[in-house]
Amino acid sequence: MLNRRTLIAACAALAVSAGAAAAQDWKAKYPELVFAIIPAENASGVTERFTPLTDYLTKQLGTKVTLRIANDYAAVIEGQRAGNIHIASYGPSSFARALMTGAKIEAFAIEVNADGTKGYHSVLYVKADSPYKSIEDLKGKNLCLVDPNSTSGNNVPRFSLNKMGITPDQFFGKVVYAGSHENAVIAVQQGTCDAAFNWWNDEQESNLKRMERKGMAKYDDYRIIFKSDQIVNSPYAYLADLPAELKAKIRDAFFAIDKNDKAAFDKIYEGKQQMWQPVDNESYVSIIELNKFVDELRKKKS
Repeated sequence: MLNRRTLIAACAALAVSAGAAAAQDWKAKYPELVFAIIPAENASGVTERFTPLTDYLTKQLGTKVTLRIANDYAAVIEGQRAGNIHIASYGPSSFARALMTGAKIEAFAIEVNADGTKGYHSVLYVKADSPYKSIEDLKGKNLCLVDPNSTSGNNVPRFSLNKMGITPDQFFGKVVYAGSHENAVIAVQQGTCDAAFNWWNDEQESNLKRMERKGMAKYDDYRIIFKSDQIVNSPYAYLADLPAELKAKIRDAFFAIDKNDKAAFDKIYEGKQQMWQPVDNESYVSIIELNKFVDELRKKKS
């Protein structure tokens, strides 16, 4: 005869068995997870920065996590729409664009600055020894943007310029998409562009600071002549239809990395940021509206 204690033990055993079966089910379906990064810097830099994270995730999840470095922002968006990219690191506008184009994805972690804030800025760089003091001084000169789906490198700049009554393709001599934030700075360095938009957290951290640490540029060789209002920080997102247990394990791995492998986290941000915090899609509604605004600008132009 089954007594109460025996029933409880049997139910517990069944729960453990069911949980183990569920884990085996998703591991069988996902023998490999693809983790993709938008191209904020050159491919070797991305590989060096993120490989420790994918190695850590492989260990924590018990299934192989492969790093994929996309050629452009659109490749990450399309990869998640198609279900070929399971986890992705986005910029705010590219994440919002993915949602707008039907990607079934969920933001789960947001970057946090060293001071605890969760936002950054779009800035416009010129050479420090150039005569340009304001955007108005750049009339007829060449401007470098980053990518059509870049927040700080395209959408916020176009929104800000529009507020000033400036149509970029009419105001500047040439508008060039550099392809990455690093390439935009290099274009100014080499004289291809007279100014370039880029991301900037604060005086301690920015794309330019990272480039200086890698020996690619000198911070003091550039000057900021425009800084936007704060933009919500970049998210990490996974496919919405991943098994609930797998999504929970991904979240657990991200939010416990400071205890389990802080070196992997610090490799990404070089000790310049705090740990990730939870986030959801709702936090990027304002960025969707920004994207729609920029889309309308493009329609008017065409």
